[in-house]
Amino acid sequence: MSQALTSFRSEADLVAMTLALGAAEAGGPMSAAEMALARTVTGQSVDARQIADIRCRIMAGADPLGDAFSALRSPDTRRENGATYTPAPIVKTMVDWAANTRTPCRVVDPGVGSARFLALAGARFPDAELIGIDIDPLAALMARANLAVSGSGKRARIILGDYRRFNEQVDGSTLYIGNPPYVRHHQIAAPWKEWLAAEAAKLKLTASKLAGLHVYFFLATASSAKPKDFGAFITASEWLDVNYGALVRSLMLGRLGGKSVTVIEPTAQPFPDAATTAAITTFDIGAKPTSVYFRRIEDLASLDELGKGRRVHRDRLAAEGRWSHLTRSSEKPPEGYVELGELCRVHRGTVTGANGVWIAGEHSIGLPEAVLFPTITRAREVLEADGLLSDPHRLRRVIDLPADLDELDASARKAVEKFLKVARAMGAHTGYVARNRRAWWAVGLRVAAPIISTYMARRPPGFILNKADARHINIAHGLYPREHLGEAVQKRLVAFLQTNISQKSGRTYAGGLTKFEPREMERLIVPGPALLAAGVTS
Repeated sequence: MSQALTSFRSEADLVAMTLALGAAEAGGPMSAAEMALARTVTGQSVDARQIADIRCRIMAGADPLGDAFSALRSPDTRRENGATYTPAPIVKTMVDWAANTRTPCRVVDPGVGSARFLALAGARFPDAELIGIDIDPLAALMARANLAVSGSGKRARIILGDYRRFNEQVDGSTLYIGNPPYVRHHQIAAPWKEWLAAEAAKLKLTASKLAGLHVYFFLATASSAKPKDFGAFITASEWLDVNYGALVRSLMLGRLGGKSVTVIEPTAQPFPDAATTAAITTFDIGAKPTSVYFRRIEDLASLDELGKGRRVHRDRLAAEGRWSHLTRSSEKPPEGYVELGELCRVHRGTVTGANGVWIAGEHSIGLPEAVLFPTITRAREVLEADGLLSDPHRLRRVIDLPADLDELDASARKAVEKFLKVARAMGAHTGYVARNRRAWWAVGLRVAAPIISTYMARRPPGFILNKADARHINIAHGLYPREHLGEAVQKRLVAFLQTNISQKSGRTYAGGLTKFEPREMERLIVPGPALLAAGVTS
């Protein structure tokens, strides 16, 4: 332990040092709790050489006050308020990202601690107002002292209070940056859980009472910030996957305007007191970027800048229930190539629950044409089409009835009711799938996909351009372009997929069957729109 740390034998020593460094003159008016804490050390002397040493360390970019605080209070004690301080390399990377994004007129740290973020931001943004918020009087005094020494104290305001109550706005751009406290849900009072639900409802979102405190801070930021405000938060990464994190994921795709997610493995010790995976999230309020960048690093030396990594289309993110797997390393595509998921959503076909009933045959003679849909029902129908399906008459038809039979005219309704008696006799209404539908007779086929593929075979998947307007059941996948792709581009995409995708890209099971789940297929590497438009098919 350094000489600077050993000189702080108690929190009283630490308080005395903050005052000696100018805490009382920095960061705006002190709160009653801060003044009460200051009075407890009235008359306590601090060695002038120690003051000079601490001042030099602060000016060099260190945080001896925060380090001493972390040494004096046990990790268990600090966790009660989520007081885990951020390592300097992470602070610098986050502030660098902000400086490369835009110049704010104000910087807000929602859980300021010893002002590691504010002190550096003050140096990078010399004209910005600095606001730090914390519920701990000692942390507030440390923040004031650090800002006083760094020369930013006169344009800073330290607020002893709860960030969830902060809703001040200014005309210019605000940077929200910091390490929101991590406190588990069982330590959060019931009235605040009601607040979470009510604030989320204002944004037409739902919130779980199992959410940790960092989720509240994301929501508070989204609720009070305005367009052109921006920010970077480092938190525990669990919101990427857990159910309660759905609120943060929705905010990232909505009001927060998520830009990137950088996951830091526990081996890098992003939180020195806890072996926890961290996530640095960047956002730009009101923005709707086409894609969000995802990246994962194993050591802080790799944390060179934010906003890099794997691009994932926002529509794809909206369909994903979990996000952490998106940070895993994947094959780096050649120049001009992208993952298929950037071009198309991939959806498995509809499960009928009873093909013998819902694929038309002798038992369904007399049904009106309006409820019979040409459908891919066998993988070989794709494999034998040689890339183009143009004749719907070669396909079997699937019966897809409306959930509300009143939509049918009298003649069609009579034919359908006759069929339903047969379907009941065949047990169609008793299966698990039928029992979990809105109406047991409504199969609910997806709209025709422009491109259809097989997904399980003892060979690479087959792909077809669907000119027959065929539907597909769960033996096939449908590829739905996220944005308009002309017929010529779609045809070249199919040609590329037909000749360049191997079984190695899928998941092979005993017996040689290779299966491509929708998300696995979305990770296939294909030419981007520009290359396809230029005629690339191999």
